[in-house]
Amino acid sequence: MSAVSLDRLCINTLRTLAIDQVQRANSGHPGTPMGAAPTAYCLWQRFLRFDPEDAAWPDRDRFVLSVGHASALLYGLLHLCGVKAATSLDSTRDGLAVTMADLQSFRQAGSRCTGHPEHGWTTGVETTTGPLGQGLAISVGMAIAQAWLAATYNRPGFTLFDHRVFALAGDGDLMEGLSAEAASLAGHLKLGRLCWIYDSNHISIEGSTAIAFTEDVGARFAAYGWQVLHVADANDIDETARCLQSFETTCDRPTLIVVQSHIGYGAPDKQDSAAAHGEPLGLEETRGAKAFYGFDPDADFAVPDGVREYFGAHFGQRGVSAHAAWRSRFAAYRAQYPELAAQIDQMQRCELPDAWDAGLPRFDADAKGLATRDASGQVLNAIAAQVPWLLGGAADLAPSTKTPLTFDFAGTLEPPACDGIAPDIAPVGAAGRNVHFGIREHAMCAVASGLALSGLRPFAASFFVFTDYCRGAIRLTAMMGLPVIYVWTHDSIAMGEDGPTHQPVEQLASFRAMPGMVTLRPADANEVVEAWRVVMALRDQPASLVLSRQALPTLDRSRYASAEGVARGAYVLADAADGRPDVLLLASGSEVALCIAAFEELTREGIQARVVSMPSWDLFERQDEAYREQVLPEAVAARVSVEAASPLGWDRYVGRHGAIIAMRSFGLSAPGSVVQAHFGFDVAQVLAAARQHLARQSRGGLMMALPSEQATPAGKTSQTRY
Repeated sequence: MSAVSLDRLCINTLRTLAIDQVQRANSGHPGTPMGAAPTAYCLWQRFLRFDPEDAAWPDRDRFVLSVGHASALLYGLLHLCGVKAATSLDSTRDGLAVTMADLQSFRQAGSRCTGHPEHGWTTGVETTTGPLGQGLAISVGMAIAQAWLAATYNRPGFTLFDHRVFALAGDGDLMEGLSAEAASLAGHLKLGRLCWIYDSNHISIEGSTAIAFTEDVGARFAAYGWQVLHVADANDIDETARCLQSFETTCDRPTLIVVQSHIGYGAPDKQDSAAAHGEPLGLEETRGAKAFYGFDPDADFAVPDGVREYFGAHFGQRGVSAHAAWRSRFAAYRAQYPELAAQIDQMQRCELPDAWDAGLPRFDADAKGLATRDASGQVLNAIAAQVPWLLGGAADLAPSTKTPLTFDFAGTLEPPACDGIAPDIAPVGAAGRNVHFGIREHAMCAVASGLALSGLRPFAASFFVFTDYCRGAIRLTAMMGLPVIYVWTHDSIAMGEDGPTHQPVEQLASFRAMPGMVTLRPADANEVVEAWRVVMALRDQPASLVLSRQALPTLDRSRYASAEGVARGAYVLADAADGRPDVLLLASGSEVALCIAAFEELTREGIQARVVSMPSWDLFERQDEAYREQVLPEAVAARVSVEAASPLGWDRYVGRHGAIIAMRSFGLSAPGSVVQAHFGFDVAQVLAAARQHLARQSRGGLMMALPSEQATPAGKTSQTRY
């Protein structure tokens, strides 16, 4: 059989496997896999450098299926290419990454062929995709990582990192604003190893894209600084190959290849309405499609003789050979640059250097104190000096989030060109450590995921309220279990004058609700140190540090408990003399200081009180029942929680009749201290709540809860539930 005939046979096998997966599941999208099969086949069979024996090889090319609803196409490729489930980073899995049984149980429980690709579940899936635009933005992070790895670790005669990053996108991906943010950043950084392939089939769920999407995408990307190439017919894989070759020789900018395809059969006169609208073809149309492709209409999941072998002879052999050459090169590199090789090993295993925390600061007691964002900046720089692959930045807010890396780089294992100052990642300097994301919160968080998927340890920062702009990317990071570090500052109404548009209220509760996200809101500088210690130890979870703009007192740890209790999520910070409190005062972050002041006053009055600092509900809920009972004794019914955020969830800890001093409205534009006083976040309010609960206890039982807002003698609006 000729090469042309084998190409056609392999392409049509991918198409019929996609048809059968969707038809068997009675769920899914067959159209894009059918139309885009020639494009994906050309890339994988002729260009992609990927070892099917080890999908974790560091210098493999990355393939991101941003058009995640076309997952049946990716699963067919992984199966026909013989990609193994086990990798050098995870040897516990057996057999193929995607078996025939998996294909036949597409979208069913337990199958590796999930509805949309899921990283960590199916070997060979580089990132979780599905929400449109996410894969494209994540691929930009992967491309930044490639440039950084090459600039940092490649040496003359030793090219260790030279891989390309490919992403397959559809019309929907290009409509999403996220992809525009990411494309703009990629063009600015001149990421020459990044190629997006745009399968332009002019169909979306509501019908033709002409009803809503008529822009000249190529012109837009040219304006971003991209090379833009066109393929008039997706079935012309030779033209696709020529475009990919042009990408390979273009080093100074990313490339967009616009491929015109026809959803469904892949032919202009055979567009099927079911395929176009993301539905199974149905039995009769399935039989007709198979016949059109030259397959037996009654044979399901057919793989003709020679298909697997043809993939193995090209895709497989190319990847195996390239990986073998890389291993030999890395062995020689290790002998000449043992320290750099050790760093690469640690990155791949998600480990930290020895004594990474040796330089962490300690903060003396100080009634004036400092903002937790300032303390965090000091800790971040101390860690970055010891962890060379810790890098990141903010969405144009680095000075405010205190995230610039400014430590003296002299003497660190930085590239030879480093002049001792903290460098930026820029179009002419990819080895930097500070990333300027611009005002692109959503792209920033997706890019951070791409960096983490490449083995780096990224941080991303902004004001806490602006997490509303990037929730989609953060959610996928949590879903994938990536150890991205988020630094969110200006954490409450205390930020003041910018007003309710910038004062977060509901965000803290929403992050606590996100599965897999470790959220920490430290109370003072030393809690910040311990929070960073927790965060850096995470290997399969993201973390959010929620930090204050305003100065917070640095607590006297000779009088109060050690901040090491942060590691357990909540701990007894101050306690009754006999360890048997009558009232519990609970808080996180800046409001802990209010509870401490109230505790001191209650103690002077002879009232047995306890202050519990609760920086992380997530970590506290992981503790055993004995520890949780030790911190929050069930027998103590008088409880007050204080937090300048939504009350949602605090009843878990204070009980149905506990006092919750919280926000039940948006904020106010005024100086921070005025805003706090207006909403009742002061010591007097905490004392009043504690005394009222103790009075109820002395009367033999709890009273009914009062209204959530009431006028107070001071004329301020109470945000307390008694």
